[in-house]
Amino acid sequence: MGADIYAQSPAARRVFDSVDEALGFPLSTLCFQGPEETLRETINTQPAIVTDSLALLAALQERLSPENSSWTYPLTPAFTAGHSVGEYAALVASGALDLTGAARLVRERGRLMHHEGTVCPSGMAAVIGMDEAPLQEVCQQATDETLAALEATGGARHPGDGRVIVANYNAPGQIVISGEQRALARAMELAKARGAKRVIPLAVSAAFHSPVMQPAAEGLAQAIPAAGVRDAAIPIISNITATPLTAAADIERELPQQIASSVQWVRSVEYMAQAGVTTFIEIGPGQALTGMVKRIVKGATTLNIGNAAELEKVAGLVREMGLVRGV
Repeated sequence: MGADIYAQSPAARRVFDSVDEALGFPLSTLCFQGPEETLRETINTQPAIVTDSLALLAALQERLSPENSSWTYPLTPAFTAGHSVGEYAALVASGALDLTGAARLVRERGRLMHHEGTVCPSGMAAVIGMDEAPLQEVCQQATDETLAALEATGGARHPGDGRVIVANYNAPGQIVISGEQRALARAMELAKARGAKRVIPLAVSAAFHSPVMQPAAEGLAQAIPAAGVRDAAIPIISNITATPLTAAADIERELPQQIASSVQWVRSVEYMAQAGVTTFIEIGPGQALTGMVKRIVKGATTLNIGNAAELEKVAGLVREMGLVRGV
């Protein structure tokens, strides 16, 4: 993960090396060599995804303008956006966070979120082929039933006990639910019974973007001041409200709330499209967001940069499309 771009781009090397120094251990070695099971631990996965994404962005800007590049130049988007932890890479790309502050904050985010998964057994499931409204009703019914059962045996002990919600509105017919183990299991049963085409348990360590994460949100709020959040030079689309954020104070409020709130990805992409965006560039490992954008905005131009070869291709395309300034 990221080894090819590290080998080819001085800008990408600076990103990985800076994060290694900021975190006090070689995250780059874990990305490049594994072991995979360690890399997949939430405390490592989150900073790894953000670092790899930003290394690719730095390499792209360097490729477009070797003598004068930054996070926001020469490729200057109308908006930045990120799904869940990707919002932190988007914040660096927008100028609202610096690289080392983001790396430390994301590492702490991962630690806090993993901890809540050990305190409150929980998980997530993808629901395919079911609309938002009926799935919200399923989650509410599962929550009501589970809380009633808990009340009969002594009540909830953790803020997330007995609760399940829609966590990720990823694309039409592709939604993720998240919650405490018993409530999640009941919601999965109800979703199948009410016509979902597929219900797929996800291989995650906890119920991200659900009330299970409320204590983690409170812990993250304590770490925000040290991150040095600034006003964004480029508007970033909020995961929570699907509207632009630029003021540092608004971003500081967003980040703790985000880990216990639903990710409004469909509405985020729709907002950008309605504002006139026609080209979406996904930068980072995988192509999940590209697939989502295609389902949300028919006819949108999508580009993806997940490795060095794709970077070279996209660099040429964005030049041809006239998307870079002063180059």
